Amino acid sequence: MTQTQIDRRTLIAAGLATAAGAGAIALPEPAEAAGDSLNHFQHGVASGDPLPDRVVIWTRVTPTADATPGSGTGEQVLVRWEVSPTADFGRVTAKGSQQTGPDRDHTVKLDVTGLAPETWYFYRFTYDGQTSRVGRTRTAPAADAAPENVRFGVVSCSNLQAGWFASYRHLAARDDLHAILHLGDYLYEYGPGEYGYGMANEDVRPHEPAHEMHTLADYRIRHAQYKRDVDLSAAHARLPWIVTWDDHESANDAWLLGAENNEPGEYDWIDRKTNANQAYDEWMPLRVDGTATVETDGHLHDQIYRRLRFGTLLELSMLDLRSYRSQQVARTDLAGVDDPDRTITGDEQLAWLKDGLLTDARWKLVGNPVMIAPVTFGALPKSLIAPVNDVTGLLPDNGIAYNVDQWDGYTADRTELFEHIRDNAITDTVFVTGDIHSAWACDLPYDSAVYPLGKTAGVEFVATSVTSNNLKDILGAPRRTVSLTVEGIIQTANRHVRYLNFDDHGYSVLDVTPTRAQMDWYVIGDRKDSNATATWTRSYATATGSNRLHRVTAPV
Repeated sequence: MTQTQIDRRTLIAAGLATAAGAGAIALPEPAEAAGDSLNHFQHGVASGDPLPDRVVIWTRVTPTADATPGSGTGEQVLVRWEVSPTADFGRVTAKGSQQTGPDRDHTVKLDVTGLAPETWYFYRFTYDGQTSRVGRTRTAPAADAAPENVRFGVVSCSNLQAGWFASYRHLAARDDLHAILHLGDYLYEYGPGEYGYGMANEDVRPHEPAHEMHTLADYRIRHAQYKRDVDLSAAHARLPWIVTWDDHESANDAWLLGAENNEPGEYDWIDRKTNANQAYDEWMPLRVDGTATVETDGHLHDQIYRRLRFGTLLELSMLDLRSYRSQQVARTDLAGVDDPDRTITGDEQLAWLKDGLLTDARWKLVGNPVMIAPVTFGALPKSLIAPVNDVTGLLPDNGIAYNVDQWDGYTADRTELFEHIRDNAITDTVFVTGDIHSAWACDLPYDSAVYPLGKTAGVEFVATSVTSNNLKDILGAPRRTVSLTVEGIIQTANRHVRYLNFDDHGYSVLDVTPTRAQMDWYVIGDRKDSNATATWTRSYATATGSNRLHRVTAPV
């Protein structure tokens, strides 16, 4: 592990650095193989990217004992699938079969069409006389429908080595969600002993394979390990997921032509990123555009930025902020962060996003892998920063942005986007963000120096990590001690930051209605405890037309 990696991890981990009653139906547990026969469905089922008339469904079949993930062995097989409006499959809406083999790591993914809008469905797969567990999914409302609400579970940064996935268990137990948003870092590339639990990087559960991912086989094996997690499997079976990647699905601090965790001479970056993208496409329930690649600046990418509409209530734009971005600048490079030739989105994606914000849907949601709210320390004297640095060593003392891996390192793109919102009088834009292992609620002022005077471009809700280390974990400090000082300094210098929490792990619930969008933050207990409980801790909301946040005293 390099010193650069340690500093980067510290920075990020600290956050400085319907069928009636369908929601109440209990899904059957995974079926066990009879006797000594092979269990063909060892990695669960999943669904995702719901549209009014279709949804993606997924599984992985193990046809023979040696056809393990990443092995490249095993024959081509035919897997059957069924979709039904009832859990007993008394009436089948759609059915068919799909071939799979070692070229797709024996994964099965298809777009089921011809479905009714805003409807719960159940699905299952069959091979060699065995049936998978039953999954439950839901289509989106019709484009012109006016739903009373849409409610998402929101998660990010789920590092298997750093703890158990209790957050997924709690989300799977809820009956009031329509889908789960995963905003990136679904899995991590590190080998055992790297970036685990707390200061010692203890492996609560060591990664497979037992080294950092590079090859296609590595990425496939790691995806398979995560899919075998009981709580993650339950959450996938319970609800459709809408996902995007951040950096750890490939390598830390990824950009167009490299990554911090891909040192020169270590591995060809284009090959490594291609391997990561292929495994992600194979193992995740998202609708990649024809599973094809798109060319940008002479380089190929899987296009995963996409848009999903939920009636007239909201439109969700999911971003890819790794595949097209310029390399991160040094934190001391004041000119670099403002360079108009540098980009975090790429020109085509930024134009696509701006066009999408002109939608007639009431709410414009943006699934945003890294934080967009500006965070600086220019207004603070060194006398306030120094005491915190004596303990944490985390705060910059030169007045620049603290994290150039997020939009603060690419201010020209952010300025162009915010000016587009202002010039077109766009309201009710909500960025929903992951990445920094901490909880934030922020207004997005056009000029943060004069806030709360002046207008705002929208608001941002940031979900904390499922398990990845945060400030207290990195420092080994008791909860709500050192972090309170850091939080106070940040909010003093950045008055638009309405809430932040550097200590806790968990998940969030985002509820959107015609009159407001509200985020509830839930925290879990010790990540080492697979039975950790969850507790509501804070809620913020933005009212229609306000473009600002207000605190709410109870969760939805």
